[in-house]
Amino acid sequence: MRHRYGRLDFLKNITRSFAFFARDGRLLFFILCIVFFGVAILGRLWVLQVLRHSDYLEIQARRDAGLPTPAEPRGRILASDKKTPGETHPLAVDQDVFTVFIDSYLLREESNNRVNKILVKDPKRVAEIVSKKLDIDEQNVYQKLSAPTRAYQVLKRQVPLATVEELKLENLQGINFEREQFRFYPEGELFGQVVGFYGFDAAQKPTGKYGVEGYMNSVVSNGYDIVLTIDRTIQFMACSAIQKHMEEYKAKSATVMIMEVKTGAILAICNTPNFDPNKYKETKEISLFNNDAIFTPYEPGSVFKVMTMAAALDMGKVTPNTTYTDMGILRYGKFTIRNAADKKYGVQTMTDVLRESINTGAVFAAGKVGQDAFKKYVDNFGFGALTGVEMDTEVAGNTSALNKLSDLSLATASFGQGITTTPLQLLSAYAAVANQGTLMKPRVVDRIIKSDGTVEKKQPEVIRQVISSRAAKLLTAMMVVVVKDGHGKKAQVPGYYVAGKTGTAQISDNTGGYGTKTNQTFIGFAPADDPVFAMLVKYEEPERRFAEYTAVPVFGEIAKFLVNYLQISPSFKVDKK
Repeated sequence: MRHRYGRLDFLKNITRSFAFFARDGRLLFFILCIVFFGVAILGRLWVLQVLRHSDYLEIQARRDAGLPTPAEPRGRILASDKKTPGETHPLAVDQDVFTVFIDSYLLREESNNRVNKILVKDPKRVAEIVSKKLDIDEQNVYQKLSAPTRAYQVLKRQVPLATVEELKLENLQGINFEREQFRFYPEGELFGQVVGFYGFDAAQKPTGKYGVEGYMNSVVSNGYDIVLTIDRTIQFMACSAIQKHMEEYKAKSATVMIMEVKTGAILAICNTPNFDPNKYKETKEISLFNNDAIFTPYEPGSVFKVMTMAAALDMGKVTPNTTYTDMGILRYGKFTIRNAADKKYGVQTMTDVLRESINTGAVFAAGKVGQDAFKKYVDNFGFGALTGVEMDTEVAGNTSALNKLSDLSLATASFGQGITTTPLQLLSAYAAVANQGTLMKPRVVDRIIKSDGTVEKKQPEVIRQVISSRAAKLLTAMMVVVVKDGHGKKAQVPGYYVAGKTGTAQISDNTGGYGTKTNQTFIGFAPADDPVFAMLVKYEEPERRFAEYTAVPVFGEIAKFLVNYLQISPSFKVDKK
């Protein structure tokens, strides 16, 4: 009887409970929510810990190896080439490759749902074949096969499909393959600092880093292709030239940039030393990831005298024939300004100032302009500000010395000391002189090809008119004299007028003074009567003393190639002797 009554009590309790929940539905809903979320969490843990366990092992293994985990397909980065009109050449592409690994689950013999032993019928044969096909150590493969320590053991990554198919034909026990997406850079070092690479950000998230990969990451991440303005043939020729002569001059580094005068399109941009983005993890100096042409500002030296003269001509403060008397030395309190080699020139014109590269003459012209106006021209030429070129890690340089009301700051800036600029800023400013005083935005992106095939063509962008067309023409004529009769003679191209200016700038030391090491630059454009291209060549710390013997002849070598490659008509006939 007790047992029966106990059952009745139990049923009564259940009935009361249902009645309670029926009276207060909110409590029932709350309890059901807790149960639902608990089941969801347990289910998610089951997926992560069991079903996707091998996926996370792979992700961790790839991170340990310094490789981005598989992601959505990235768009290609491409270069054009006037040798093959209408065609493009890949600089960065996704490539299907494979990871070859030992899969211990394929080696296990199971009995009654329990793993009894690791079963490899012929580990010596497997190790021998795999090691030969993958070019890896045979003994290491044999040990991993004989006594696997983990379920997933990578033998080699980035293995091409052809090799994987050969291995599959061998029917090798315990060897498995996993398709992965690899970012491949067919041109290697040639475009390394231009393109950048696909790596990890600070949070270990795969992303584009440096160069176009970094700056245009959101575009290529959407699968859009980017075609650059850079010409593959010009890039190869220019890079080869500076590399060859860097070794000859025993320089620390070298830079070359070539730009279309009327559009701002960059045809070549190269620094040496460089790096191979396919092997970026092996690069010992991470500073090589940065593009010196946009990242490393320097005191430009006498190439900046062109900017000084541009301001003075535009304001009407001087003409090419304005004279002054050079005494060879200027004093500002305890500071002294001298000409190169302590030369004293006497009475000189403004054209002479550029041809002979006279420091005191640049100071004279800047004094006519005045500090406030001079600073405005410097700003309008784009110095001290980012150009906006589509490559990551660009810096602005530093012209803050001109913010001080100081005669000395104005004087030193007039010939390129006390301020810093990037090579790209200098080239853009010279291109503005060549383009009748109009500054164009420099660019490396020609067009974007979207996933649906539509093309977004990038148009040339005018920044501002910096100096008048008349002032630009006068200045160009003065720069032609520099190449014809001055320190730029080795930049001459037979049949063409070339305008340009040299710069041999002392490098400041740790004490704030200047030592004997120099940066040597030549910037010019051609043909001077109807400019097509502007070019900068720079060498850091060469053993030779002046830019006249380093950057100038390299400019001439590349310019001779360009007038032929770009099919530019000569300016005048050359007498054949």
